[in-house]
Amino acid sequence: MATFGKAGFNAVSYATFRPSYPPQLFKTVLSYHQGPSMTLLDLGAGHGLISRELSPSFKRVICTDPSPSMIKQAKASTSSSFSNVSFHEASAEDLHFVDDSSLDMVVAGQAAHWFDYKKVWPELAKKIRKGGTLAFWGYKDNTFVDYPKASKVLDEYCYGDSTLGPYWEQPGRNILRDKLKDIVPPETDWDEVTRYEYEPGTNGKRSGVGDLLMHKRLTLGEMEGYARTFSSFHNWAADHPERKARKDGGDGDIVDEMFDKMRESEPEWAAMGEKWREFELENEWGSAILLARKK
Repeated sequence: MATFGKAGFNAVSYATFRPSYPPQLFKTVLSYHQGPSMTLLDLGAGHGLISRELSPSFKRVICTDPSPSMIKQAKASTSSSFSNVSFHEASAEDLHFVDDSSLDMVVAGQAAHWFDYKKVWPELAKKIRKGGTLAFWGYKDNTFVDYPKASKVLDEYCYGDSTLGPYWEQPGRNILRDKLKDIVPPETDWDEVTRYEYEPGTNGKRSGVGDLLMHKRLTLGEMEGYARTFSSFHNWAADHPERKARKDGGDGDIVDEMFDKMRESEPEWAAMGEKWREFELENEWGSAILLARKK
């Protein structure tokens, strides 16, 4: 089971620190869509952000996630004004509760790299109507676009053999790092496959390659909270119960260690002293959108 589906995962923290999706993403997805917009299925919906954002565009939205805590958080975050959104604890591999050919669009944001496609492709082929839309997207770790040294430290801690690298669940993380290229809609059921990708640079905003999707200004304190939502961090913490975060009264965990190294690498950050968490900076994420149309 993926970390986000485990009972101990903190869905509230995930909802607090994870980046949101820009309006352009939803505009891109909706512009691709053709035909009726009656029913949308949101797979691996997490705390329900995508379901809420797309609910005005569909008569009915089905918000699903295999994690009970995520579904609980999605319900708590969704006000009564979203009366067309329903919630189901369910996996992408089993859509028995959905009528065949009844879906106009299926989306998965930051979830498609977890799916078992031997089961998912046949399910989606049955449940999506002819001409219906598949829209998957995801993002990997962020880049501090104005701070290459700190970005290098972040990458080393995320993927180093002696840091968080071994604690990512695979092959999902590598699929995400490769911007969903391994997710290939079968030609028997899908056509008009379209991809948008972006790989950040470290020479300032929009210095990367491709179509910029995910970007946000964060304080270092917010980034610290975000790092503790990484699935690799949760797996690392379970393997190192003796390493407690300083914020919890411990001597420091691997996130504390990583931020120490990043601050050492960037004099501007180090000069902030005890106020370093207030320092705000631009972030961009490597990201991808995959779109396809049901034959």
